[in-house]
Amino acid sequence: MSTYDKSMALTGQPPKALNTGQKLSTLLGMTGLAILLLAIFNVNFPNKGLWLTISLLAIFVGVVWFSKAAYGHKLKGIKNDGVWFKSISSLGLLGWLAGIALTGFYVVLYFYPEFLGLAAEGGNTGVIALFDPLSRLLSGNPASQWFVYGTLYTVAILAFGIKFIWKYRHNRYEVVRTISVVFFQTAFAFLIPEFMARLNGSAVLSGGKLPYYDLKNMWPLNYNNFEGYRIKDFLTSGNIGLGLLIFGVLTIFVISPILTYKYGKRWYCSWVCGCGGLAETAGDSFRQLSDKKVSAWKVERWVIHSVVVFVTLMTIAVVSSYLKAGGYWVQVDGEKQFIEYWLSNEAFLIGTFALLTLIFGWVMLFKRKELKKDAQYGAIGYFVIILALVGFYFFNGEGNILLFKTASVKKTYGFLIGSIFSGVIGTGFYPILGNRVWCRFGCPMAAILGFQQRLFSRFRISTNGGQCISCGNCSTYCEMGIDVRAYAQKGENIVRSSCVGCGVCSAVCPRGVLKLENGPLEGRIDSNQVLLGNDVDLMDLVNQK
Repeated sequence: MSTYDKSMALTGQPPKALNTGQKLSTLLGMTGLAILLLAIFNVNFPNKGLWLTISLLAIFVGVVWFSKAAYGHKLKGIKNDGVWFKSISSLGLLGWLAGIALTGFYVVLYFYPEFLGLAAEGGNTGVIALFDPLSRLLSGNPASQWFVYGTLYTVAILAFGIKFIWKYRHNRYEVVRTISVVFFQTAFAFLIPEFMARLNGSAVLSGGKLPYYDLKNMWPLNYNNFEGYRIKDFLTSGNIGLGLLIFGVLTIFVISPILTYKYGKRWYCSWVCGCGGLAETAGDSFRQLSDKKVSAWKVERWVIHSVVVFVTLMTIAVVSSYLKAGGYWVQVDGEKQFIEYWLSNEAFLIGTFALLTLIFGWVMLFKRKELKKDAQYGAIGYFVIILALVGFYFFNGEGNILLFKTASVKKTYGFLIGSIFSGVIGTGFYPILGNRVWCRFGCPMAAILGFQQRLFSRFRISTNGGQCISCGNCSTYCEMGIDVRAYAQKGENIVRSSCVGCGVCSAVCPRGVLKLENGPLEGRIDSNQVLLGNDVDLMDLVNQK
């Protein structure tokens, strides 16, 4: 039977003792984690497939059972659940311990996989060996540290996704969105790449190597997709490889801009992306920790757009160095043949120069008013730097675009951005800095989609300022650090490049002030005029339609 919360406090109440279901589910989940921990310490389980199944099922069922015990008996609606009273979700001791533990795990995963049992020669040991049966079942290959990570990542999104649905079951948008990220993570990020690995080198490909990867990851998030060895794999894999290469290019210049124009960046960041999927599910308990200060917003803008500039230059350098060769060698009927590229290095650099100039000119001519002054100066500065480096490289004909060896730049980017930022800090710091640290400050994909959303997308969060009671729920739970309440109080539409359209601000609003919309501004009531008490001729708006 449902019980009513008689308190009117919007922050929720201090958590009570765990009920019986929560205690038993915690025991079950910790048992599953204990099996993994024992495997890390090289306990040799006799039937690894069975013990791995027991471990993953115990973790999954434990999380789902805990969620059912926590939310199943409550009415649908807003649930603050005393997040500011819990040590783990309010920067308390448990929160810091969880952050340190997660960060330590990522450090070992990225830089010391041998501690997890990865063997350069011979069979795996430790926890990686425990995952060997599952890896061989899916791809036919022994497990790696990335397969272990991908499996745990997927299980976490599945289990905590169910928790998220229980918590926000009063909001259809949140339920559908969560089902979407669970599907894309399970199918596109986990299962399909493993199946593609099994097909690698099959007779259908005539000896070619099938390039396999997370199909929903596109440039610049998947920054190494256009490296020399990857392009060669695409081109030597017949129609399948060529199709994947064309799809990769189309996602950048056609698919992504169209979807962002129609739906905003939420189509990717909140419905498809695996990083966003983990943040929304496993990281939901920490969304209120995002920094809302103006200083954090300023740092966010400069850092994330600097990452975009860096990855753009790096990609140009990588592709250019690859095109310098003019073509590639293939084995045909026992003889080597040289296949020339249809695109020359000079044409690529000129085209890149023209495209960047076109984008910059369009923004400065038609969208300049949409940007703050410092953003305008920054755009001009970055544009000059990019064209200067590309131009110097083009006319000089030697050296590298970034004045360093391409391999060194790529390695530095992979270490600082791909490993430290997106992994160690981006996920390990959930309990300390909130669940979208990577998305706010480091993800180049989020920055480019945000640029498109800010300047030409139809997506916005509209507000009904007259209904706002300034409770602050919306700002508290904005994982991107946006002071949503400030917009709601003024009745101003929210069009921010950083907004990922998760919709939680709307889901936790007790007055229905916020609404996620796609559509033109024409024919809308100016809510600012209503708040000021000015006359608004509604018939004019009706007659315009």
